[in-house]
Amino acid sequence: MRYDVVVVGGGPAGTVAAEDLARAGRKVAFLDRAGRIKPCGGAIPPRLIEDFDIPDSQIVAKISTARMISPTQRAVDIPIENGFVGMVDREHFDEFLRLRAKDAGAERFTGTFLRIERDESGPSVIYRDKETREERRLETTLIIGADGARSDVARAEVPGGDTIPYVIAYHEIIKAPGKIGTYDPMRCDVIYDGTISPDFYGWVFPHGASASVGMGTGVDGVDLKKATADLRVASGLDGCETIRKEGAPIPLKPLDKWDNGKDVVLAGDAAGVVAPSSGEGIYYAMVGGRVAATAAQAALVSGRAKDLALARKLFMKEHKTVFRVLRSMQDAYYKSDERRERFVSLCHDVDVQRLTFEAYMNKKLVKARPMAHIKIGLKNLAHLTRLVPETYA
Repeated sequence: MRYDVVVVGGGPAGTVAAEDLARAGRKVAFLDRAGRIKPCGGAIPPRLIEDFDIPDSQIVAKISTARMISPTQRAVDIPIENGFVGMVDREHFDEFLRLRAKDAGAERFTGTFLRIERDESGPSVIYRDKETREERRLETTLIIGADGARSDVARAEVPGGDTIPYVIAYHEIIKAPGKIGTYDPMRCDVIYDGTISPDFYGWVFPHGASASVGMGTGVDGVDLKKATADLRVASGLDGCETIRKEGAPIPLKPLDKWDNGKDVVLAGDAAGVVAPSSGEGIYYAMVGGRVAATAAQAALVSGRAKDLALARKLFMKEHKTVFRVLRSMQDAYYKSDERRERFVSLCHDVDVQRLTFEAYMNKKLVKARPMAHIKIGLKNLAHLTRLVPETYA
């Protein structure tokens, strides 16, 4: 049997790509490595819920407030106006997406990707079947690599795929209590503290009956488990039962090229599409899967391999500016605790709060209030040049 497209990876990017192509009438297979749950805070914005038709049954908590915590334990609560941030449990959310792709007509295979082989008839995905441990072959016309930040497909097929920068994320899923210590089941806490992460941040995110407590860093030698344990103690969650522990890389920069110019295109973490500064990945992974499917469909219709480049073009057309702003923010404020302290101080500003969450909820920079943008720019400059004292509030 020959497929139009084989998708390597059964996470949000791969399942969206497989579902979209199946619904377009293409013969699609996707390969999922069962048993792996990505460490993830699990936050999804309303735009994702709307764009990808996520049922309320998948939302395990609806968050109304975000708290930013500085190195000196200064806390700034930012209310989420006119909406909420949805929380999902990746163990169940990813399986929901896989089942939906299968119901749409995509064929699901379970195993470990090994390599891509080519002959006169085209490429084949070679994988090791989970049950039989035998090597199997999926013959296809095109391949979508959606196999994560350390993508084997990207490393083998796409320039730069073997050198993508990343941070390591680690978290512990715990049985969540009600309000205890500083923990609030209706609030997401983001901790900007060099003792937890010297270059990124820590988090405490409620998931209804459970919670995700973790951190990320790109600095060698940091003890991720100790930092997470310290974070649990500080939040009053050290006595809670641990359900599972997970770690994985999070890419820091979209690749300059997402396809190999002939039969492979990347999606999601494999393409490096995690938002700088925030580390948000679910929404951008799903968008990445959608544009990869769009590019694959265009290439199948036209017969032109160059149409695979549409995936990156479509994604960057909508999201490049947001990524650039977030990268500038991370470069400016994550360098030291003194900078992190100033960043949390800046978050006191009502204009910053409103524009930040408008951008997060709608996934675009808001242009409706130009004076607010000017004010934020001036305040940001004042903080970076130390014209504003650290005690600013």
